[in-house]
Amino acid sequence: MIDKRPFDSLGQHKIDWLHARHHFSFGRYIDRSRMGWGTLRVWNDDEIIAGGGFDPHPHQDMEIITYIRSGAITHRDNMGNEGRTEAGDVQVMSAGSGVIHSEFNQEDETTSLFQIWIEPSITGATPSWENAKFPKGERAGELVVLASGNPKIDGGLPINQDAKVMGASLTRGQTITYPLQAGRHAYLVVADGAIKINEVALNSRDAAAIKNEDEMIITAKENSEFVLVDTQ
Repeated sequence: MIDKRPFDSLGQHKIDWLHARHHFSFGRYIDRSRMGWGTLRVWNDDEIIAGGGFDPHPHQDMEIITYIRSGAITHRDNMGNEGRTEAGDVQVMSAGSGVIHSEFNQEDETTSLFQIWIEPSITGATPSWENAKFPKGERAGELVVLASGNPKIDGGLPINQDAKVMGASLTRGQTITYPLQAGRHAYLVVADGAIKINEVALNSRDAAAIKNEDEMIITAKENSEFVLVDTQ
């Protein structure tokens, strides 16, 4: 089953500094048919204007992965962490027993990002934050693990769930085949370009919710970049 989620079908929230699209119910956007996908609970497609950002606010018991599409975001939290994550790179915050953080666009341009929330397999864990550089050239033609519940084997930043967050860049005509184990849920969002998953076509910022497929054959119809989550 491959359920296409066109960009225009997503929930929407817009204020002076933020234009957000919601793949799943979030905040004031409620769609009972889109409450999550396996342990994937939130996927927001955010555009934050220069100088805009999220004031300090709390989180608890959630794995929050931020993938920067363009620009950069600056993170600060009550654990003393501070860092700037730029386009193509990833930050992971395990909220665990509780954390307060802020995220601001301190650049001279609009920042666009995917923010992905995955429910953890344990509650009350020690909070943590990390970021890492993942140059797009290193993702050319193959899936690279950005975050994983088993980073010693998979690579990527650690999260508290049996899940993987992956990214890939393909040139036109390139193909990746990804096997999907029985009972797993996959969710793919095109960051840029246009691809085909098996026989389903996706354009930039479209998504697909996938399960009960033995494999996903992903072909770039043009130069493309996408993010894929594989979770329980």
